[in-house]
Amino acid sequence: MPTQDLFQPLTVGSLTVPNRFAMAPMTRQASPGGVPGADVAEYYRRRAAGGVGLIITEGVRLPDPAAAHPFSIPTLAGDDVLAGWSRVTEAVHADGATIAAQLWHQGAQRDDADGVVPVGPSGVDGLGQPRGRALETDELERIAELFAQSARTARDVGFDAVELHGAHGYLLDEFLWERTNLRTDGYGGSLSARTRFPAEVVAAVRGAVGPDYPIIFRFSQWKGVDYAASIADDPTQLQELLAPLVEAGVDVFHPSTRRHYAPAFPDHDGELSLAGWTKKVTGLPVIAVGSVGLETQFRSEKRGQIIQPASVERLLEQFDAGEFDIVAIGRALLADPGWVNRLRAGELDGFSGYDPETALSALA
Repeated sequence: MPTQDLFQPLTVGSLTVPNRFAMAPMTRQASPGGVPGADVAEYYRRRAAGGVGLIITEGVRLPDPAAAHPFSIPTLAGDDVLAGWSRVTEAVHADGATIAAQLWHQGAQRDDADGVVPVGPSGVDGLGQPRGRALETDELERIAELFAQSARTARDVGFDAVELHGAHGYLLDEFLWERTNLRTDGYGGSLSARTRFPAEVVAAVRGAVGPDYPIIFRFSQWKGVDYAASIADDPTQLQELLAPLVEAGVDVFHPSTRRHYAPAFPDHDGELSLAGWTKKVTGLPVIAVGSVGLETQFRSEKRGQIIQPASVERLLEQFDAGEFDIVAIGRALLADPGWVNRLRAGELDGFSGYDPETALSALA
């Protein structure tokens, strides 16, 4: 099937992405003391040179000790840190791509090996077990301001957009998910109440970056501890979940799935993906993701297994049907930074597969 339509630009606010391919955010823990070095700039530059139109960085921790651990996860505070990110954005721009910073608070999933107590909506983890402590209501405004402060800083050091990490069981997702949100103070209970704090974060970020700077919001049904988890059981609930985020200022949604082609609500539509439903109920641009170009779904590899490439025919069908506007690629770009250029040139058929361990070494 022809791919030329995937190489058309897309404009969202002040951002113009030169094509419809994004690099998915993938944690690396390769920034000692939170400072992104020359190797980080080169890592992202190679994917920009390889044809990706939008790079979404690894999670960038908020400037708060409770936000994330270890401290080799990059941050967005300090002169040396900001100089490092300036080199990253300059390198990506020099090779013709755009770049968004993913802002991250791990919530109750934070590793407490350093003695810092994790915080979350209710002091429980994704298994429903006690973990850390519950945030006080008057602490929420400060966290929203940390997101806003980091977004403003990202804009100032050359990032073209920010993505708020509201997926996979981290802090914002912990508010959305009824298993981790047991609050009774107006931030828990109904789905609309559980969306309240993430929407307040979006509104704070919007106020900090202005009306035209793009805000991407990543969300997911699945969690790191439960692939079968759900925060919206049908399209009506999905619309109820996302509407307050749209009103607060989200420009683009990034529904994270393990298989981009899987139907989200089979009882309502046997084919429409979560990306497709997200676009249908919000009308906003959407980023699809999940095992793009690979035979195996995310986190299904076995040690020593060679992962074979898969046809992108289904992906092209989804794009042609209007299910998404941008597609994010993860593991395939680790294995082959030039994957997008090779797709454009029709050369992917010569790719014989890769070893997951070798590919994942690119994260380091």
